[in-house]
Amino acid sequence: MNISVVIPLLNEEESLTELHHWIANVMQSNGFSYELLFIDDGSTDQSWNIIQSLQEKDTNVKGIRFLKNFGKSQALHAGFAQAKGDVIITMDADLQDNPEEIPELYNMITKQGFDLVSGWKKKRFDNKLTKNLPSKLFNWAARKTSGVKLNDFNCGLKAYHKNVVKNIDVNGEMHRYIPVLAKNAGFLKIGEKVVLHQARKYGETKFGMDRFVNGFLDLITIWFLSRFGKRPMHLFGALGVIMFGIGFIIALYLGIDKLFFNPDGRLITDRPHFYLALVTMILGSQFFIAGFLGEIILRQKTGKKRYLIKESLNLEG
Repeated sequence: MNISVVIPLLNEEESLTELHHWIANVMQSNGFSYELLFIDDGSTDQSWNIIQSLQEKDTNVKGIRFLKNFGKSQALHAGFAQAKGDVIITMDADLQDNPEEIPELYNMITKQGFDLVSGWKKKRFDNKLTKNLPSKLFNWAARKTSGVKLNDFNCGLKAYHKNVVKNIDVNGEMHRYIPVLAKNAGFLKIGEKVVLHQARKYGETKFGMDRFVNGFLDLITIWFLSRFGKRPMHLFGALGVIMFGIGFIIALYLGIDKLFFNPDGRLITDRPHFYLALVTMILGSQFFIAGFLGEIILRQKTGKKRYLIKESLNLEG
């Protein structure tokens, strides 16, 4: 199979039929063999009923319905697990991503050898103050922190070689950082393509300003995990040793001063340096223990299901 199109969605009943026809026309006109995976992330409208009706008419349509809203990352994870295509395309269900971009994205993966190609909505139709400006700041911070030179980390329209989606773990709200996850996994040929951004035709956006706050917090998380996720002792242990060492040196100085240079002076416990030494040694010990516990937890980590599927359509296994 050439292409799997994975579409996470939440309450997009107005756009699904139009999106399906649009994608189907693009696939058929280019002669692609494909599957269209709709991941219903706990919609409360008629989205699932529409997906069922589309599947009855088109066997290329497949669907997964979550028991409740678990988030976009979990929806992508479920779609990636089921995808059978050589190239996986992700896009949003709100008609703001243009399916006409799919053939070129497919060629960039299959003919130009990219592991991942991310869309870049260079010209956007969103509110400049509440979405465009925070998005630019967010993308700048993501580039500087991750080292992945993309202009638009948030674009839902992306193309992946199948090896990428089968070897990365998208969890929490890390869907924004899939290119970073891919890089950390060893997939280094990451490209970008300017794509057409369209104004929302139906409904309202499901994301508010809080996504940028969460995005920056996730950025810190992924930076930490990429550098120390497999070796927490290297960070916490090093901090612990440094702080304990500083405290020990101060305590040693106080002891030597009291014994040999100023035996008739103030009690050691009356000097502020004593409390500084005590606090740094305690903090150092705690950091070291945190690193040690992190190593133990890492070695005992087991898989845990992060979402519950209520029902599915036209899927194997």
